[in-house]
Amino acid sequence: MKRVFTLVSLIAISFIGRSQATISDARQMGIGQTVTVHGVVTNGSELGSIRYIQDATGALPAYGSSLSSVQRGDTITATGVLFDFSGLLEISPTNSFTNHGNAVVNPTPLVIPITSASESLEAQLVRIDNVTFVTTGTFGTAGSNTTVQITDGTNTFDVRINSTTNIDGTAIPTGAVSVVGLLGQFNANYQLIPRDLNDIFAYVAPNQEINVKLNGTTVLNNGTYVVGNTASTPLVIENAGVGSLSVSGATFSGTNAAEFSTTVAAGTVAASGSNSYTLNYAPTGTGTRVATLSIASNDPDENPYVINLIAVGTDGLATQPTSNPSNLTFPLVEAYTVGGQYAAGSNAENYLVLWKTGSPITAVPVDGTTYKRGDWLGDAKVAYAGSGTSFTPRGVIANQPYYFAVYAFNGPEGFENYLTTSPATGNTTSLGAQIGSYYSGINASSSTLLSDLTALINPHTFISYFNYKQTMMNQFEVKDTTDGQSFVTCAYSGENKVFTDPFDWTAQGYSREHSFCHSWMPTYPCDSPEAPEYTDQHNLYPTNLVNANTPRSNLAMMDVTGTVVFSYLEGKVGYNGSQLVFEPRAQQKGNAARAIFYMATCYNGISGNNWHIPPTAAYPSILQSEASLKTWHFNDLPDNYEIARNEYVYSIQGNRNPYVDSVDFACYVKFTDMTYDASGCLSGLTEKLDANFVVFPVPTNDKIYVQVNGTEILSWNLTDMQGRTVASADQTNLPVLVLEGSTYKAGTYVIQVETPYGTAQRQLVIE
Repeated sequence: MKRVFTLVSLIAISFIGRSQATISDARQMGIGQTVTVHGVVTNGSELGSIRYIQDATGALPAYGSSLSSVQRGDTITATGVLFDFSGLLEISPTNSFTNHGNAVVNPTPLVIPITSASESLEAQLVRIDNVTFVTTGTFGTAGSNTTVQITDGTNTFDVRINSTTNIDGTAIPTGAVSVVGLLGQFNANYQLIPRDLNDIFAYVAPNQEINVKLNGTTVLNNGTYVVGNTASTPLVIENAGVGSLSVSGATFSGTNAAEFSTTVAAGTVAASGSNSYTLNYAPTGTGTRVATLSIASNDPDENPYVINLIAVGTDGLATQPTSNPSNLTFPLVEAYTVGGQYAAGSNAENYLVLWKTGSPITAVPVDGTTYKRGDWLGDAKVAYAGSGTSFTPRGVIANQPYYFAVYAFNGPEGFENYLTTSPATGNTTSLGAQIGSYYSGINASSSTLLSDLTALINPHTFISYFNYKQTMMNQFEVKDTTDGQSFVTCAYSGENKVFTDPFDWTAQGYSREHSFCHSWMPTYPCDSPEAPEYTDQHNLYPTNLVNANTPRSNLAMMDVTGTVVFSYLEGKVGYNGSQLVFEPRAQQKGNAARAIFYMATCYNGISGNNWHIPPTAAYPSILQSEASLKTWHFNDLPDNYEIARNEYVYSIQGNRNPYVDSVDFACYVKFTDMTYDASGCLSGLTEKLDANFVVFPVPTNDKIYVQVNGTEILSWNLTDMQGRTVASADQTNLPVLVLEGSTYKAGTYVIQVETPYGTAQRQLVIE
């Protein structure tokens, strides 16, 4: 049976104005980058708004309602942004496309065993033979998507039945079947997605069917196997047919064919049987060694069976690239992401991209070492390792100078040869807040401030609660760590949860936490159907479900001043007076306050509802202190993470959090009843500054540390008890002021500091 496919058209791809060759190349580009692909569409409207596009090297789905007119068999050119949808790499949104009409030749399904379903074949049209469905009955209930499983007797595999196909609601076949479909992925599971009833049919065993395994793993016809420097590799020829398979022999061709040999000889493989042989390798030179193994047989459509072999010579390394990449540029720069691209190096198969913050990279990769995304290499971290010529590192925040170095290398894992001289280098700085004229016409001194802000930020683009993983998690919150793994930080506790991609809420034990609790909302319950206030991404943060989200429940956000009843890392539940409250880690306090302020402002007055902070009629015992939230707001001002987060949400939701952009807006709103407060920040400001003004140690004759928690010291003045200035400085902009006590005479002094929110003073004693 045919295990290869051919297309008439050769595919062209562009990445931000630069031509590439194939869809396989496009799949190597960075998430968030724009690509243009050209190929044959393998499905129509039966799978909804998605179209799978395939060429001779791979496949890539494109998503968007604009594609509704595209039918199976059309050849199209589509442009859009690379996006990770629960593990499936796709173009979303699809910005534009051109339909060139019906293809002359459509892709033929690639016949694979269940065990060959992998990332390298994702989105391709495939066929799995001689399997049975695990369950009986019908394919779900008409109108609903269902997942069933097939088995080959040893392995099982998911089959996804889309409710819009004519398969849904029909009887599940019994007995051996063949199933054709698109190879999709959802979270960590690959799945087969048939398009209609014609994709599921009774299996008819062929007379002869060859399959080849090297070291126990099936290598598909025209596939590649890495020999490395292994002298002898087990080779098995299987016959899945009902008649005898006649093997005529094996031959080698290619540059280093003479270095390979095999014990495969003319003979017969019985029906449903297998014969064992060896593949031998004896290098006579250094660097990369390649050859092609061809096995001749009487299989009607896989004769010869071809395997491309890659090995390394006596030095144990691949051939070094001739030159490193060049022309490193950054066409994508935002507060929340940076995307780079470079021109390919000469005779280079792969690239290693390193990055760091603040200064040029000095790290150099070591030959024979495999580096994965997130690994540390000297003073830098790996942003990307692969054959693509673009990258998008994860974990970018606002206002940061990022430096990059790109090295070319050749060779499979363990045999890499890096060109360590003259890498492509460059740097760029992520953007800060891009407020522009967004608040044009908004005046904090106007009594209509609150209603003006509400009108400005609502309505906005609705994003489903379900899609939070695809947006906030995959595009912003998830970051790289060592060994190619990822991690996400619990907003409340500070826990760093390490996992293997893709992220999954259940597997990682995480949830989307509403800072402004769902039960506080006057529209509660508003999750079925989802209302904008339930899904608003400004309000949602990732948290550990059991140890952070559940303990918080719908408790008020305040400092725990009494008995602690539960704690997990930096988050805790305890008493503030007689009230049980939740206190998140210090780094989240201002973020949580601003999310609550935003929600109350965004939805206040909508459908006549008042969105004040609790108490509410439903929960009169929950007393959310406005003073506590405002103290958190000013003590934990927006940092570069929160600025980047605000910009990202703005990019997808179309509205901003005013309290991140201008902290002073909070001064003019009474969140207990959502009215205007004309006194602004003048009310109680001195007390707030004094409460956060710290001078230590006192007394001392050594260093003296002076700080106002949550803000900077703009200037300072030290006077003696007679009011005479002893020392002072302007335009310091310091988070911590350090004085050398030994330079002053023993005695009592008064230190006065100026901050963006006013002045404060303390006495200090020098011994």
